[in-house]
Amino acid sequence: MKIDLTDTTSSKINNALVQGRRAIGTPAIGMVLTLVIVTDEEHAYDALKAANEASREHPSRKLVVVKRVSRSPRDRAKARLDAEVRVGTSAGTGETVVLRLYGDVIDHAQSVVLPLLLPDAPVVVWWPVGSPVNPEKDPLGSLAQRRVTDAYAAEDPLSELSARAAHYTPGDTDLAWTRITPWRSMLAAALDQQQVEILSADVEGEGYNPSGELLAMWLADRLGVPVSRTVSDGPGLTAVRLETRNGPVTLDRPDGSLATLSMPGQPDRAVALQRRDTSELLAEELRRLDPDDTYESALKYGVERLGEAKAAAPAAPKPAEAATEAPEADAAEAKAAPAPAKKANSKKAAGK
Repeated sequence: MKIDLTDTTSSKINNALVQGRRAIGTPAIGMVLTLVIVTDEEHAYDALKAANEASREHPSRKLVVVKRVSRSPRDRAKARLDAEVRVGTSAGTGETVVLRLYGDVIDHAQSVVLPLLLPDAPVVVWWPVGSPVNPEKDPLGSLAQRRVTDAYAAEDPLSELSARAAHYTPGDTDLAWTRITPWRSMLAAALDQQQVEILSADVEGEGYNPSGELLAMWLADRLGVPVSRTVSDGPGLTAVRLETRNGPVTLDRPDGSLATLSMPGQPDRAVALQRRDTSELLAEELRRLDPDDTYESALKYGVERLGEAKAAAPAAPKPAEAATEAPEADAAEAKAAPAPAKKANSKKAAGK
């Protein structure tokens, strides 16, 4: 069911939500969070489609904020709010409100969104494109416990990563980081099988793909060895090579779906490493609302430091988190060896 409202208010939108629920015979819908999607008209359809698919796992109220910039000065000065209220099958699992803001109300989007948030429920804000430099200081981002950006959509992804590191606040995350969860899980599981000394690493992937830099920074931060970044034709990430005393450990995925894991003294193995849709990435990020310390550590390592050896570790060993909190990961916590030895296994290389 869809209800169109023109030149409306937040109060009228709330009344339309109640009216829609009664009309379809479901006066109460169990929703676990509010997902605020801040986008433009061009990307609104794809973003909402991904959110609807993710809502099968996380029933939510989805508020799509579309800022419409008028062409004429007269229209830009006139504030107006239009809305589409969707309930039932057209809204995925939960409810959907598409908010189109015109004129001066664009600068006060938080005043429109605040009355529509679910009471006593977490708030997640997602910017599919055009994310702010400092998400936590954004008027909408300040309402959220979790702020999701996507550096891949930026014009200069590497500069975007540097800006993310400079303004990181607990609760920030990025879909470029979420894309490498299976890679981190697979590498941690591979190194769990052998106690090897890592000498260096190389991450291969298409250019302007920030996931490659994030994976390289994660390896450099966790292993304490030089990590280089090689550009390939893609799609996405194509290979990770770890040079060890016993020989190379390679995870190669040339086609974007099936990878080959090669380790010294073992036969090559084919492993599934499918590229995931945006809905799957979003669903993974909605599973956790606490700060991601592993992402913070990898992000703050710095793109400019790739290829350099990590500074000597302090005398006290540093504990490492598990490789990932996603269901794919199964790496346990362990303590890192002192820096001179530079010993590495999955428990030392472990991350999110």
